[in-house]
Amino acid sequence: MTIIETAEADPGPDLDRRSSFIRRPLAPRSAYLLAAGIVGLAMFASGIPSPLYDTYSKLWGFSAVVLTIVYATYAFGVLVALLLAGRVSDEIGRRPVLLVALCGILVSTIVYMPAQSVAWLYAARGLQGLATGLALSAASASLLDLHPRRDPISVGLANGVASAGGIGLGIFASSVLVQYLPAPRVLPYVLLAVLLLIATIATLCLQDPVTPRPGARIRLTPQRPSVPPSGRRAFLLASLAVLSSWSLNGLYLSLGPELSANLLHSNSVVLSGLVVSSLPAAAALSQVVFGRGAPWAGASYGSLALAAGMGLLVAAVAVGSGALFVVASVIAGFGFGTAFLGGLRSLSAAVPPEHRAAVMSAFYIVAYGALSLPAIAAGLLSSPLGLNRTFEIFGVAIAALALVVAGEAWRTRPGRLSSRQ
Repeated sequence: MTIIETAEADPGPDLDRRSSFIRRPLAPRSAYLLAAGIVGLAMFASGIPSPLYDTYSKLWGFSAVVLTIVYATYAFGVLVALLLAGRVSDEIGRRPVLLVALCGILVSTIVYMPAQSVAWLYAARGLQGLATGLALSAASASLLDLHPRRDPISVGLANGVASAGGIGLGIFASSVLVQYLPAPRVLPYVLLAVLLLIATIATLCLQDPVTPRPGARIRLTPQRPSVPPSGRRAFLLASLAVLSSWSLNGLYLSLGPELSANLLHSNSVVLSGLVVSSLPAAAALSQVVFGRGAPWAGASYGSLALAAGMGLLVAAVAVGSGALFVVASVIAGFGFGTAFLGGLRSLSAAVPPEHRAAVMSAFYIVAYGALSLPAIAAGLLSSPLGLNRTFEIFGVAIAALALVVAGEAWRTRPGRLSSRQ
């Protein structure tokens, strides 16, 4: 069943008959797949520029520090959107927010194509971040709205696989286009633009799962992230899990391409992209394999695997082993995916329906803070300390944090809590 399947039921005369999209809304299953697809597409878009950063830096002569700031501009854009508009889809509905978000990512994609200086990258990356923040908040909330059984296990699995898989596919697809086809600074964005247009058309067919509140209006005012009391324990565990896993993701996506090229002694964009994308690809696979286990077990055992993989990555950099770097990336990816999903599933089960978008916004604020801040710090330290030494320092810190997550998940597992009561 594809995401453009339509419902068989007659939607009724009250709908706008001037639009065939509105007269034939998506069937429930197709709408659910669309929401998951938007999460994946937003992350796919985030990975598209990564294989081109080396080309941009050589063309315009900017340093590694500027490169990491360009990378982090995207994450800050996401944070701003979540802080200012994280709850908007709870007020005015999911569909209009998703449409604005997809159009925003499409505009940022068009800005990339004629880029002539690093200023263009700042503008495109920042706009892309803003639009992605809107997309993730509304689409993640829509997954719970649209699931036929409101099953947090299935929703968390779909969200996690779409996020990790989207990043990996974006990096690898862009790498192949850059390496083998003409117009490498344009063609990856053309592919992305086509996918965004398809998603936008499909979203026009979406029957909004949220009824706007009477008198609701868009209010872009700074909001303090809030989590209802019933979900705070789950939010703490999810935040710790995403801090360790996405810190690795940010460190890997910012330093990984150069590290892999150095360790593998290759200038192949595809080989570097394949190694870098192995981390999110392994994360997506691990969620499919272990996604039905207990959430606390995923967070605990996944964090142990993440710590082990991170330790091996540090060892690979220290001894200069490209083969060990690849193996460690896969192990760390498995741990990253399992730990992230375990925390996310615990959070999805604890969130009341009326707080879904706000809580998911708070969750992604933590995630993108973890994604951006370590990357910026690593970029600043890579010049005085060197790339390898910088990676080793941050790698040890991430491994230590992962061990803390493993211990917290084990300490607060349901059986232990109930035995205390």
